Amino acid sequence: MTLKDNVIKNIVTRVIKSQDYRIEIVNLINAEFLQFVIDFFKKIVDAKLNSTDITIDWYKNVFINESLPSDDIAINSGLNKKTISNMYRTTTKQIVIEASNEHFDSLYNSIKILVENESEIDLTLTIKFQGVSVDLNVNESLIVINTLAVKRAALRGGLWSTAGKRAEKYLMLTLCGLYEVSPQYYNAENFVKNKNLSVDREVDFYLRNNNKEYKCEVKLMGQGNPESADAIIARGSNVFVADTLSQQNKNQCDQLNVSWVACRDNEGYRRFENVLQRFEIPYTPYNGNLDDDLPRILDGLL
Repeated sequence: MTLKDNVIKNIVTRVIKSQDYRIEIVNLINAEFLQFVIDFFKKIVDAKLNSTDITIDWYKNVFINESLPSDDIAINSGLNKKTISNMYRTTTKQIVIEASNEHFDSLYNSIKILVENESEIDLTLTIKFQGVSVDLNVNESLIVINTLAVKRAALRGGLWSTAGKRAEKYLMLTLCGLYEVSPQYYNAENFVKNKNLSVDREVDFYLRNNNKEYKCEVKLMGQGNPESADAIIARGSNVFVADTLSQQNKNQCDQLNVSWVACRDNEGYRRFENVLQRFEIPYTPYNGNLDDDLPRILDGLL
């Protein structure tokens, strides 16, 4: 799922202003999830309008139907494709269908046993839409609840990952915009792996000058993330730009002679000027107003 441009703008703006950006992603997850819930419930009501009995067989025929996208089949069965990939080392549609049907049968059997053992508990999920009322018994209600939980988890993982990759690139472009760095001194294109190297990894961003390229590692991560040092060591980075860096992270960068920028620090983005000075990249010192300049720069980028 692609993040909307205004969300990317808000994330980059918050990061550069030393504010927490996570609320933007949480709001997006909430919006996407609630829309999924409404659409999901509408399908159930629609079946009632068509005089279809709301049964487990109906659920399988409608929500685990082979004509659906594999992502939907997996979610509706209570799985997600990442789990299937870890289990089977592949996510071909046939494997997704087989794994989803097997898991759904197992889930339903577990629910039946649970309901039998907890017979004093009764649960009815009632959905009303345009005058039509649909009642789901405890078994069916638990399946629906489980599906919604899996969907939210899948949205959460996917959107956090997407936000990181998309926003990181625009964070660097915005920093270059603030300091009026000419495009000839950076490379923001997708990095193509060098097949001639035995080990090669994707690099987020390059600064370049004097016929040299300087690798930039960009991570919107939490404080003390242990992956930070691993990333800069593995990729041989020259620059490390992050939302938050612990003192240990900063010490590790200094020991490795890696220039760092911790945006969450008070006006932390200003350390980017040190990076430009170190690699003798022409720039204009920034003395503007972020409230005026960030919208202008980001509107030009997105």
